[in-house]
Amino acid sequence: MAKPATARSSADLAVEEAVRAVRVTTRRRQLLDAAVKVMERTGFHQMSMQALAEEAQVSVGLFYKYFGGKEEILLAAIVDILEAFRDQLQPAMDRAGDDPVEQLIAGFRQYATIVDENRDAVVLTYRESRTLDAAGRERIKELEVETSAPMRAAVTAGIEAGLILDVDADLVVFDLMMLAHGWALKHWHFAPGYDLDRYVEAQLRFALQSLVVEDALPTYLARL
Repeated sequence: MAKPATARSSADLAVEEAVRAVRVTTRRRQLLDAAVKVMERTGFHQMSMQALAEEAQVSVGLFYKYFGGKEEILLAAIVDILEAFRDQLQPAMDRAGDDPVEQLIAGFRQYATIVDENRDAVVLTYRESRTLDAAGRERIKELEVETSAPMRAAVTAGIEAGLILDVDADLVVFDLMMLAHGWALKHWHFAPGYDLDRYVEAQLRFALQSLVVEDALPTYLARL
């Protein structure tokens, strides 16, 4: 006699939940990518929900399933890239080992790589973030500070170890972030003469010469 069907196991339910989560993440990613492309073409204020739907090849209703409106889409697009910076920097720096200068180099490389992968979104952040309401702007500021924390810690550790000059760690890190953003903001100018690796190396050579103590500088420059 056949055994009666049993209830699905917790493992089966967990797999189904994981699959649903992946689908939601993938769909949200598709919608945000479409929104960035449309805003890059038209700007935020001229963007319509119909244009977003056409770019993503979905219904307008699907956008409203994930986002409450245009402002929420803009904030989500900006937060998405800032969270990528925040979540990916520390692991990349950890892989560089215990040397704080090597960690800083690895952090800048990873930061610039994320910029390269999201050039349109980086430009959009500069151009449209002022459109956000006060709460949205505050969220962006919080994420920028969180993003800078790993590199700031590396600069501070380098100063304490006598490898980095006595500089303002906060100022240095935001300068480095701006240099990385330059790959997106001025890509039209630099792309004919640089690929990403050459751009990163050139900016690191420039930055390290003003940061690393004289005796240690040749060693780090040789490793670039």
